[in-house]
Amino acid sequence: MAKASVAVIDYGMGNLHSVASALEKVGDGVKVMVTDCPDTILGADRVIFPGVGAIRDCMAEIKARDLDEVIQEVAAQKPLLGICVGMQAMMESSEENGGVECLDILPGAVKFFGKHLVDSQGERLKVPHMGWNNVHQLDAAHPLWKNIANDGRFYFVHSYYIDAPEFVAATCEYGLQFHAALSCDNVFAVQFHPEKSGDHGLQLLRNFLDWDRPQAFFPVSE
Repeated sequence: MAKASVAVIDYGMGNLHSVASALEKVGDGVKVMVTDCPDTILGADRVIFPGVGAIRDCMAEIKARDLDEVIQEVAAQKPLLGICVGMQAMMESSEENGGVECLDILPGAVKFFGKHLVDSQGERLKVPHMGWNNVHQLDAAHPLWKNIANDGRFYFVHSYYIDAPEFVAATCEYGLQFHAALSCDNVFAVQFHPEKSGDHGLQLLRNFLDWDRPQAFFPVSE
Protein backbone atom coordinates (compact mmCIF):
# COMPACT_ATOMS: atom_id res chain seq x y z
CA MET A 1 0.00 0.00 0.00
CA ALA A 2 1.32 3.43 -0.94
CA LYS A 3 2.00 5.70 1.99
CA ALA A 4 -0.14 8.77 2.50
CA SER A 5 0.98 11.89 0.67
CA VAL A 6 0.69 15.63 1.13
CA ALA A 7 1.47 18.20 -1.57
CA VAL A 8 2.80 21.63 -0.60
CA ILE A 9 1.92 23.97 -3.46
CA ASP A 10 5.00 25.73 -4.82
CA TYR A 11 4.21 28.95 -6.69
CA GLY A 12 7.34 30.74 -5.53
CA MET A 13 5.68 32.62 -2.67
CA GLY A 14 5.80 30.53 0.50
CA ASN A 15 7.97 29.27 3.37
CA LEU A 16 8.15 25.94 1.60
CA HIS A 17 11.21 24.51 3.32
CA SER A 18 9.87 25.35 6.78
CA VAL A 19 6.45 23.89 6.01
CA ALA A 20 7.89 20.72 4.47
CA SER A 21 10.30 20.23 7.37
CA ALA A 22 7.50 20.61 9.92
CA LEU A 23 5.34 18.10 8.02
CA GLU A 24 8.19 15.59 7.87
CA LYS A 25 8.71 16.02 11.60
CA VAL A 26 5.11 15.13 12.48
CA GLY A 27 4.19 13.01 9.47
CA ASP A 28 5.37 9.56 10.61
CA GLY A 29 6.29 8.41 7.12
CA VAL A 30 3.94 10.66 5.16
CA LYS A 31 5.31 11.49 1.70
CA VAL A 32 5.81 15.27 1.49
CA MET A 33 5.96 16.75 -2.02
CA VAL A 34 6.79 20.41 -2.68
CA THR A 35 5.49 20.91 -6.19
CA ASP A 36 3.78 23.09 -8.77
CA CYS A 37 2.78 20.09 -10.93
CA PRO A 38 -1.03 19.99 -11.27
CA ASP A 39 -1.12 16.19 -11.61
CA THR A 40 1.00 15.71 -8.49
CA ILE A 41 -1.11 18.18 -6.50
CA LEU A 42 -4.38 16.59 -7.62
CA GLY A 43 -3.00 13.11 -6.92
CA ALA A 44 -1.97 13.84 -3.32
CA ASP A 45 -4.14 12.76 -0.40
CA ARG A 46 -3.95 16.22 1.19
CA VAL A 47 -2.77 19.62 0.02
CA ILE A 48 -1.24 22.62 1.79
CA PHE A 49 -1.47 26.08 0.20
CA PRO A 50 1.10 28.37 1.91
CA GLY A 51 2.00 31.93 1.03
CA VAL A 52 3.99 35.03 1.93
CA GLY A 53 4.39 38.36 0.21
CA ALA A 54 2.06 40.69 -1.67
CA ILE A 55 -1.25 39.26 -2.85
CA ARG A 56 -0.94 40.69 -6.39
CA ASP A 57 2.35 38.86 -6.89
CA CYS A 58 0.89 35.68 -5.38
CA MET A 59 -2.16 35.70 -7.62
CA ALA A 60 0.00 36.48 -10.67
CA GLU A 61 2.25 33.48 -9.97
CA ILE A 62 -0.72 31.20 -9.26
CA LYS A 63 -2.28 32.09 -12.61
CA ALA A 64 1.01 32.01 -14.51
CA ARG A 65 1.49 28.40 -13.39
CA ASP A 66 -2.15 27.51 -14.13
CA LEU A 67 -2.74 26.65 -10.48
CA ASP A 68 -5.89 28.69 -9.87
CA GLU A 69 -8.25 26.03 -11.21
CA VAL A 70 -6.13 23.31 -9.59
CA ILE A 71 -6.53 24.89 -6.15
CA GLN A 72 -10.26 25.33 -6.69
CA GLU A 73 -10.54 21.67 -7.70
CA VAL A 74 -8.61 20.56 -4.62
CA ALA A 75 -10.91 22.67 -2.43
CA ALA A 76 -13.87 20.77 -3.84
CA GLN A 77 -12.63 17.28 -3.15
CA LYS A 78 -9.85 16.74 -0.57
CA PRO A 79 -8.40 18.16 2.66
CA LEU A 80 -6.86 21.56 1.95
CA LEU A 81 -5.02 23.75 4.45
CA GLY A 82 -4.38 27.40 3.57
CA ILE A 83 -1.66 29.26 5.46
CA CYS A 84 -1.22 33.06 5.78
CA VAL A 85 -1.34 34.58 2.27
CA GLY A 86 -2.56 31.19 1.03
CA MET A 87 -5.59 31.75 3.27
CA GLN A 88 -6.00 35.29 1.96
CA ALA A 89 -5.83 34.09 -1.64
CA MET A 90 -8.83 31.82 -0.96
CA MET A 91 -11.04 34.82 -0.29
CA GLU A 92 -13.13 36.81 -2.76
CA SER A 93 -10.89 39.86 -2.84
CA SER A 94 -8.13 41.78 -1.07
CA GLU A 95 -7.62 45.51 -0.44
CA GLU A 96 -3.88 45.06 -0.88
CA ASN A 97 -2.14 46.54 -3.94
CA GLY A 98 -5.12 48.76 -4.71
CA GLY A 99 -7.55 45.85 -4.82
CA VAL A 100 -7.01 42.32 -6.13
CA GLU A 101 -9.52 39.63 -7.08
CA CYS A 102 -8.71 36.34 -5.36
CA LEU A 103 -9.77 32.71 -5.85
CA ASP A 104 -13.27 33.08 -4.37
CA ILE A 105 -13.16 29.72 -2.59
CA LEU A 106 -14.42 31.17 0.70
CA PRO A 107 -16.68 34.19 1.21
CA GLY A 108 -15.09 37.27 2.68
CA ALA A 109 -12.51 39.96 2.08
CA VAL A 110 -8.95 40.83 3.06
CA LYS A 111 -8.59 44.26 4.68
CA PHE A 112 -5.74 46.52 5.81
CA PHE A 113 -5.15 46.97 9.54
CA GLY A 114 -4.62 50.66 8.91
CA LYS A 115 -1.90 53.16 9.72
CA HIS A 116 -3.40 54.27 13.03
CA LEU A 117 -4.17 50.98 14.77
CA VAL A 118 -4.40 51.21 18.58
CA ASP A 119 -5.04 48.79 21.42
CA SER A 120 -7.79 49.02 24.05
CA GLN A 121 -5.67 51.50 26.04
CA GLY A 122 -5.18 53.77 23.05
CA GLU A 123 -1.55 52.73 22.59
CA ARG A 124 -0.29 52.64 19.02
CA LEU A 125 0.14 49.16 17.53
CA LYS A 126 2.71 48.37 14.91
CA VAL A 127 1.69 47.09 11.50
CA PRO A 128 2.48 44.44 10.41
CA HIS A 129 1.07 42.37 13.26
CA MET A 130 4.18 40.33 13.97
CA GLY A 131 4.72 37.84 16.77
CA TRP A 132 2.78 35.57 19.09
CA ASN A 133 -0.90 36.05 19.83
CA ASN A 134 -3.80 34.10 21.32
CA VAL A 135 -6.17 32.26 19.01
CA HIS A 136 -9.71 31.79 20.30
CA GLN A 137 -11.42 28.69 18.88
CA LEU A 138 -15.10 29.04 17.97
CA ASP A 139 -15.63 25.43 16.92
CA ALA A 140 -13.36 23.61 19.37
CA ALA A 141 -14.72 20.21 18.26
CA HIS A 142 -13.10 20.53 14.85
CA PRO A 143 -10.45 17.80 14.34
CA LEU A 144 -7.75 20.36 13.56
CA TRP A 145 -8.01 21.76 17.10
CA LYS A 146 -7.49 18.33 18.69
CA ASN A 147 -5.07 18.53 21.65
CA ILE A 148 -4.66 22.29 21.22
CA ALA A 149 -5.75 24.41 24.18
CA ASN A 150 -8.23 27.15 23.41
CA ASP A 151 -6.63 30.60 23.37
CA GLY A 152 -3.28 28.97 22.65
CA ARG A 153 -0.59 31.18 21.13
CA PHE A 154 0.42 31.06 17.46
CA TYR A 155 2.87 33.08 15.40
CA PHE A 156 1.59 35.80 13.01
CA VAL A 157 3.18 38.03 10.37
CA HIS A 158 0.64 40.09 8.39
CA SER A 159 -0.50 43.62 7.58
CA TYR A 160 -3.86 42.52 6.17
CA TYR A 161 -6.55 40.52 7.94
CA ILE A 162 -9.55 38.37 7.05
CA ASP A 163 -13.06 39.71 7.48
CA ALA A 164 -15.37 36.77 6.76
CA PRO A 165 -19.16 36.61 7.16
CA GLU A 166 -19.27 32.89 8.00
CA PHE A 167 -17.30 29.68 8.48
CA VAL A 168 -15.18 31.30 11.20
CA ALA A 169 -13.22 28.70 13.17
CA ALA A 170 -11.16 31.08 15.34
CA THR A 171 -10.62 34.75 16.09
CA CYS A 172 -7.72 36.86 17.30
CA GLU A 173 -7.41 40.38 18.72
CA TYR A 174 -4.98 43.00 17.47
CA GLY A 175 -6.52 46.43 17.77
CA LEU A 176 -9.66 44.83 16.36
CA GLN A 177 -11.04 41.33 16.17
CA PHE A 178 -10.07 39.47 13.01
CA HIS A 179 -10.72 35.97 11.77
CA ALA A 180 -7.67 33.81 12.42
CA ALA A 181 -9.07 30.54 11.03
CA LEU A 182 -11.88 29.49 8.71
CA SER A 183 -13.49 26.07 8.29
CA CYS A 184 -15.75 24.94 5.47
CA ASP A 185 -16.22 21.27 4.59
CA ASN A 186 -12.78 19.88 3.70
CA VAL A 187 -11.11 23.31 3.66
CA PHE A 188 -9.34 24.79 6.69
CA ALA A 189 -7.37 28.02 6.54
CA VAL A 190 -5.27 29.89 9.10
CA GLN A 191 -3.77 33.39 9.16
CA PHE A 192 -0.93 32.33 11.46
CA HIS A 193 2.10 30.22 10.55
CA PRO A 194 1.77 26.75 12.13
CA GLU A 195 5.28 25.85 10.96
CA LYS A 196 6.61 28.68 13.17
CA SER A 197 4.21 28.19 16.08
CA GLY A 198 5.99 25.65 18.24
CA ASP A 199 4.11 22.73 19.72
CA HIS A 200 0.64 24.13 18.94
CA GLY A 201 1.54 24.63 15.30
CA LEU A 202 3.07 21.18 14.96
CA GLN A 203 -0.03 19.68 16.56
CA LEU A 204 -2.26 21.47 14.05
CA LEU A 205 -0.19 20.08 11.17
CA ARG A 206 -0.32 16.62 12.75
CA ASN A 207 -4.09 16.94 13.03
CA PHE A 208 -4.31 17.97 9.38
CA LEU A 209 -2.41 14.86 8.32
CA ASP A 210 -4.82 12.74 10.39
CA TRP A 211 -7.93 14.50 9.04
CA ASP A 212 -9.87 11.92 7.05
CA ARG A 213 -13.38 13.24 6.59
CA PRO A 214 -14.76 16.62 5.49
CA GLN A 215 -16.51 18.62 8.16
CA ALA A 216 -20.00 20.10 8.04
CA PHE A 217 -20.28 23.84 7.55
CA PHE A 218 -19.69 25.94 10.65
CA PRO A 219 -21.42 29.27 9.98
CA VAL A 220 -20.87 31.78 12.76
CA SER A 221 -23.17 34.70 13.36
CA GLU A 222 -21.32 37.79 14.54
